Amino acid sequence: GKQPTPTWLSIEDAAEHCARGIGRWDWASTDTDEPDVVLACAGDVPTVEALAAASLLREHLPDVRVRVVNVVDLMRLQHESQHPHGLSDRHYDALFTTDRPVVFAFHGYPWLIHRLTYKRAGHRHLQVRGYTEEGTTTTPFDMLVRNDLDRFHLVMDVIDRLPGIGGRAVDVRQQMVDARHRHRR
Repeated sequence: GKQPTPTWLSIEDAAEHCARGIGRWDWASTDTDEPDVVLACAGDVPTVEALAAASLLREHLPDVRVRVVNVVDLMRLQHESQHPHGLSDRHYDALFTTDRPVVFAFHGYPWLIHRLTYKRAGHRHLQVRGYTEEGTTTTPFDMLVRNDLDRFHLVMDVIDRLPGIGGRAVDVRQQMVDARHRHRR
């Protein structure tokens, strides 16, 4: 890119991660075994937002177990019978679960992720945030807000989709709404 960006992995870890094409980032996750929610991401800017959302969740809702999954090769989302890079159901389910909410930040059109995963067991739990053709000449972060792909909206998605979180997250959700409003002003 044209601007400096964060380095999330060592060169060795990055090479291994890219070779796998997909993986759980333990250092960014707070689940030890079973997550309450999966924050997935593909693309440089959505990854920054997903990691920022994970950080906000750690700060405001520390008891929520978050798994962060980063996708480099989108074809890994397909079943192995559909594409040579595809994952078996067992491997896919081990990353994304079959019954937990998945909030996926993506640098393209959301329908693509849905098409790649529509036969997966947990597909009905999948919420994809991506490009919705909202924007103008503005800042990169403003483009994220206009397309509902910003960190605040990702946290709101987690809260809205996480059963049982109820009243303990009302204030946190409102803080995220307020942050979006402050940005728009």
